[in-house]
Amino acid sequence: MSWSLEFDPYLSWTVLALGALAVVIVLSACAWRKLGGTLWRGIAFTVLFLLLAKPSLVEQERDPLTDVAVVVVDRSESQNLEGRTQTTQLALDTLKDKLDAFPRVETRIVDASPRANAYGTRVFASVDQALNDVSRARLAGIILLTDGQIHDAPTIPQLDYTAPVHGLITGSPTGIDRKLTIVNAPKFGIVGEQFDLTVRVDEYGLPSATAQFASLRIAIDGEQKFARRIFVGQDTTLSLDLTHGGENVIEVEVDPLEGELTLTNNRAVVLTNGIRDRLRVLLVSGEPHAGERVWRNLLKSDPSVDLVHFTILRPPEKQDGTPIGELSLIAFPTRELFSVKLYEFDLIIFDRYRRRGVLPLIYLDNIARFVENGGAILTAAGPAFATPFSLYRSPLAAVLPAQPTGDVLTSAFQPQITDLGRRHPVTVELDANWSEQDLNEESLSWGRWFRLIDSDKVSGNVLMSGTENKPLLVLDRFGEGRVAQLMSDHAWLWARGYEGGGPQAELLRRVAHWLMKEPDLEEEVLKGAVEGENITITRRTMQDTVEPVTVEQPDGSEETVDLINIEPGIWQGQADGKALGLYRLTDGEHSAVVARGALNPLEYADVRATQEILEPISKETGGGVFWLRDGSEIAPTLPGIRLLNARRDLVGRDWIGLKKNNQFVVRSLREIPLISIPLALFLLLGSLLWGWYREGQ
Repeated sequence: MSWSLEFDPYLSWTVLALGALAVVIVLSACAWRKLGGTLWRGIAFTVLFLLLAKPSLVEQERDPLTDVAVVVVDRSESQNLEGRTQTTQLALDTLKDKLDAFPRVETRIVDASPRANAYGTRVFASVDQALNDVSRARLAGIILLTDGQIHDAPTIPQLDYTAPVHGLITGSPTGIDRKLTIVNAPKFGIVGEQFDLTVRVDEYGLPSATAQFASLRIAIDGEQKFARRIFVGQDTTLSLDLTHGGENVIEVEVDPLEGELTLTNNRAVVLTNGIRDRLRVLLVSGEPHAGERVWRNLLKSDPSVDLVHFTILRPPEKQDGTPIGELSLIAFPTRELFSVKLYEFDLIIFDRYRRRGVLPLIYLDNIARFVENGGAILTAAGPAFATPFSLYRSPLAAVLPAQPTGDVLTSAFQPQITDLGRRHPVTVELDANWSEQDLNEESLSWGRWFRLIDSDKVSGNVLMSGTENKPLLVLDRFGEGRVAQLMSDHAWLWARGYEGGGPQAELLRRVAHWLMKEPDLEEEVLKGAVEGENITITRRTMQDTVEPVTVEQPDGSEETVDLINIEPGIWQGQADGKALGLYRLTDGEHSAVVARGALNPLEYADVRATQEILEPISKETGGGVFWLRDGSEIAPTLPGIRLLNARRDLVGRDWIGLKKNNQFVVRSLREIPLISIPLALFLLLGSLLWGWYREGQ
């Protein structure tokens, strides 16, 4: 039971105060004039004031409420360093026992950042979450078990806690670390041109003069490019080249310091998309024919293609006596195209070309070296390919993967994808991308072609076949370059929609992009992707078996993953990917890197244990910050805990305090009025009348 004097005035306290002031002034004037009824008028006004204030005695039945102590346990990635996890767990177990000694204190234990992300360690967000369903008036204190690296710490003006914030710091105050930061990295770059990457190396916990330089290594798509020494503590700009279109994985790594806390922040990954400024294509048509316009329209429809097209209309052997000055034909600039400016092109296409002396053998030899040095060539064979005038009877024979037998097959056939073609990214699911067909049919029908140049495969992969399973589309590598052979000149029938047509545009687009080394069309590739808490490993190959993949975790540990064949040419497996940082994948021949989380996560911006972030907050709220010492066989040294009134100091040299709030909930209430209205009116009127009477004497 609890008794208290309560007031429930009819008027606001401001009005009552102003009225009381006016009454005091009037009564003072009456007393100065020595009027006889002044005392009784004062009694009357006092009774009136009490009547308006409505005093009463209140009896309450109260149930006391427990105070709430919030314990936040930092579970972020940096807590895994230098035994901080063990220190934290030992301290938490001891802390629970100490808090259990206070039955009037409710302990709420929450984890902060169980999965670190781009926003870093969110300790105070966890505090607010723990207090969502409780009044801040019941808060006894906040105890943070952390290494001090907190990324959502409020500023002093933002603090709204009514209880002390105490910090228990794990780790050592003398840790050292080296960190690599990507200061500026472009999202896109032009293939073949340089772009700038700005990096910075910082060292923490060492005297500024300890090291002036750090060794840096750069790798692109797993291939080491160069190493360089850079200044510590300064931004350094590096110039890099993009060698192919699509995603380029740029890996930057700095040498470690002896005894540093972690190597995770010594590495960083930049994902830059390579964009070809313009794809320069030279199309040489050996003679006018029905499919020539199809090639031209296909290449001109792509705005990223610069097309140079020549059709040979007048061979050198044609001698009809027409004066040269009266010819309207443009002379074929063989020297400019195949000697002076040859390496300005990315792709050369020979469409039904036949040797008629237009291109001397020395220029064809230039083209062979062009391919060997990284260029690309595509030949669409016509009947002349099976004759002595074939391109195969030239220096290009060393480049071309299919050798003509001398026969031209003219029976109707439907192009088919071979077993290798169903594994190769150029032709895989090509039928599924043919949107004009009913995908529910058992077999998709393409229009027939009517000519195939018979050939034998010398090298490369046959992806499509024709009559009697003869090679139709053959892809091969030669030196640093690539070659594609289409052993028919009837692809234009698909473009015209003959017998329903076929995916001619998609097929030729993929072939051209494969020739340009598009990463998504590589047939031998290893990739990794983050999916949930796992790293999904994908291996595309033309082989029947694959080697296991070794996964290097961000902490340097390794895991071996066996891959499973899920579809033709595709093998997959999964590795543990819970840790934040960089994963390296390799099967001995191919390699890849995967970054989990942000490329420059806040969690690894500084991993040293520190009290600098928490100290001003604890001081403002009346709390304290203590370092925990972790022996190998003993528990960390924890400060004592005391439950004190709010007016007391809540921290000492070796103890922390929790605030006693004395909060309660009212179960029942009984109100007893101290003055009744009839009695008050009687006293009021009696006092006024008696005062007037005395004044009249």
